[in-house]
Amino acid sequence: MRYRSVLGIFILTFITFGIYPIYWMVSTKDEMNRRGADVPTAWLIIIPIVSIYWMWRYCEGVEHVTRGKLSGPVSFLCLFFLSLIGMMIVQSELNRVGGLAATLPQARLHRP
Repeated sequence: MRYRSVLGIFILTFITFGIYPIYWMVSTKDEMNRRGADVPTAWLIIIPIVSIYWMWRYCEGVEHVTRGKLSGPVSFLCLFFLSLIGMMIVQSELNRVGGLAATLPQARLHRP
């Protein structure tokens, strides 16, 4: 996982007038899918009711990538009700995963 500054998320959200969170979700979705998560296409974000389903699947991907350290329901509640603060919480956990992956040998990263 790519390291992203939690404060950077906050600042970029305001600078881009709220567009950066969409970019952030798509980018992190792609990274999570590379690590074995199964998050559907990001085009579902633009469909009103279906976007809630997409966010649920995204949060299941967060749970998969963090190996349960941040559960899917908790990350869903954070993103749904706390939006920007929830993004910062999720990114903080994703940063921990990225830092952990850099310290592990390659053999441990690719478990069958």
